[in-house]
Order: sequence, then structure tokens, then C-alpha cells
Amino acid sequence: MPETVIELEELHKRYGPVEALGGFSLQVSQGSLYGLLGPNGAGKTTVLRILCTLLAPDSGHVRVAGIDALAQPRAVRELLGYVAQEVAIDKILTGRELLELQGALYHLPADRLRARLLELTDLLAMHDWIDRRCGTYSGGMRRRLDLASGLLHNPAVLVLDEPTVGLDIESRATIWQVLRQLRDQGTTVLLSSHYLEEVDALADRLAIVEDGRVIAEGSPSTLKNALGGDRVTLRVREFSDDVEAARVQQVLQACPGIQQMVVNRAQGHSLNLVVESEAVIEPLRRQLAAADLPVFSLSQSRPSLDDVYLQATGRTLMDAELAVAGSRDPKAERKQAMR
Repeated sequence: MPETVIELEELHKRYGPVEALGGFSLQVSQGSLYGLLGPNGAGKTTVLRILCTLLAPDSGHVRVAGIDALAQPRAVRELLGYVAQEVAIDKILTGRELLELQGALYHLPADRLRARLLELTDLLAMHDWIDRRCGTYSGGMRRRLDLASGLLHNPAVLVLDEPTVGLDIESRATIWQVLRQLRDQGTTVLLSSHYLEEVDALADRLAIVEDGRVIAEGSPSTLKNALGGDRVTLRVREFSDDVEAARVQQVLQACPGIQQMVVNRAQGHSLNLVVESEAVIEPLRRQLAAADLPVFSLSQSRPSLDDVYLQATGRTLMDAELAVAGSRDPKAERKQAMR
């Protein structure tokens, strides 16, 4: 049984009237690649900043490799590498100069620093541009250099906050490959993301985070298999608002074999269904036709992480993102950022 290296227990954190974390608990095994999946505003960044001793919780316990992070933050920092969501890189220095400065801050011996720079330049494919000024770098280059900074002291635990946001496909693939290599070499990797495909592709285990709490946890395959059945996404021509949605739902309730039915407002007021088997689909079509609700489109697939999120929260991840975006107060966010 792998040893638990990260333990977060009943974390609570408020920013004024806003509850960011409301009893967040998590355990991450040594040598695993663990994903936190949730929309912006779910509390993922707050969790990672508390873990990395950059922010104090209002209450709760944080342990890394058995060390109390709240009582011994310096000891915990020696074990962690942290790559924040916002890339902060000096534009005047070259990539090599920035890493040398970072190495000096870590008090790395010169010979060890030189060897580590060679390793990371190879690992992250930085040979062609590491001696150019950082101000000339693309987003993918900047992200790779930021990742190199977090890995410079060879941490036992690497913590990444949205590591591939805004990156091109090639840069994202490079970072995915590096994270898998690190995991295979024994580094524990904890990353947050709101990209379903990223967590599905990388994570050994994941936690779905909603409103500052873990609401589902397990391996991607276990969570998807637990749903059972097939997924059906259904659109009906007259289905244009919540009133019509309710009418369609009422009709479908008379159709046997439907395990779950949720309105997906982010995708043109469609219905997401989980059905027992493919045999349910044709009776479903007939039931709608008899109610003068002809099917506009219908697609079928095996359950995905989006379906897992839908079952756990009652809405898709896209719906959650739109809800957060609609509730944001830009002025309040600017004030909070200036504090």
C-alpha cells in the first residue's frame, strides 16, 4: 500500500463573506499523479496555496510526508516544488540566468546547479532558447521555464496550478509527457485543472471540487464505470427554454431504462441522459414522437468525466464555469488582488 504523502483535513477558509473552503479533505499517495478537477472559483488555488504554506487556513490540518505544515512550514517547503497559475518571469534575464538565480535562492552548490540545469534543459527541450531573453519567449516556453524553476531543487512533491492553461497543443503535450516521467520516477504530482481531458489523460486518481469541498474521488476509470450504462445527449426542436425542458423531462419519465436525466443549459438546452443500454434509445424516440417532440439530434457514447461531474453536481463543468463567470464582480476582484 503506497504511503500517504499529502494529508489535508477539514480545511476551512473565508475571504470576508465568501467561503472559499468549507471542510476540504484530501489524501494523496506517494508517487502518484493526482488531479483536482473543478471550475474556476471552486477553491482549487486556495487549497494549493495552503498546502504550499503561502496561505494559512482558518482551521484544519495540513501534513506533508508526516510533517505538520502549519507548525513547520520551512521543513515542508524543502519538500515542495510549486508552479503557480500565473507565470512570473523577468523579461530581461535569459532563461539560464533566471534558473541560476533561482538556484542561488535555493542555496544549491554550483556543481549541483550546473548538473541540474543540464538535466532540466534536456527534460523540457529548452536547448534552442534557454540563452535567449525571457521577454522573447512564447507562452509555452515561459510555462516550461516556470516548470523548470519548480523542479530545480528536485522536490519530492510537485504542485501545479492549472499548468497548461492557454498553451498550444505541442506545449501541452510536452508538459504532459514530463509530468508522466516525473511520476514514473517517483515524484508525487498534484495538479489542478478545469480541463476534463487533461485530468482524464494524466491522473491516477482525482477529486472533483465544488464550492470548496471534495464531492467525488477515485480513479478516472472507477468513477466512469460506476455510472454504468450509455450516455445519450438529446436535443428536441421545440426545446428552447426551461419550460420546454420540464415538458420533455415529464415525457421521458414514462420511458423505462433511463437512469439519470439532467438539463445541460451550456449546450443549447440539451438533455444529458444515462440509459441502461442501447435498446432504450428507440423506445425513447417513439415516446417523444408520440408527444409531438421530434428528435433534432441524438448522440451516444460511453460515460466520460463530464458525466461523472454531471452526476456529482447536477450540472456540467461548462455550466459551472458559466455560472462562476456570470457571478463575478470585477471591481471586487481587483480590490481583493490589491490587498
